[in-house]
Amino acid sequence: MVPDEPSVVPRRPPGRERYRGGMDYTPTWPVAAGSLALGFAVAQGTGVRPLGGVVLLAGAGWCALRWKERVGIARTAGLLGLYAAAFAGSHVLGHVIGAWPSVAVVSAVVAAGAYAVADAAPARRPIGV
Repeated sequence: MVPDEPSVVPRRPPGRERYRGGMDYTPTWPVAAGSLALGFAVAQGTGVRPLGGVVLLAGAGWCALRWKERVGIARTAGLLGLYAAAFAGSHVLGHVIGAWPSVAVVSAVVAAGAYAVADAAPARRPIGV
């Protein structure tokens, strides 16, 4: 009779855990903040505002998929609301402090919100935990 060998589970490098839906953990805050800045840059650089909107939608969509897996629908809706409010608020704030400073401020706010709600350690719940 052969003694049972302990099962060996391959370990992933720290920060690369697998999450529900099979996605590896990737922080969302850089994409959320970066898509706001990149969307504005594309709209300003090309002169085609809808093209900047495509960048915003792509970034928000990518983040929403990961947020939903990590923190559920209610918090995802809250983060998307923050994203939309930041986008709208940047237009108002832009009249006061200028376009690029406004984009920088709202991008920082969105980055902080995404990190606090979806990317910080308590929000990360690997499969089986």
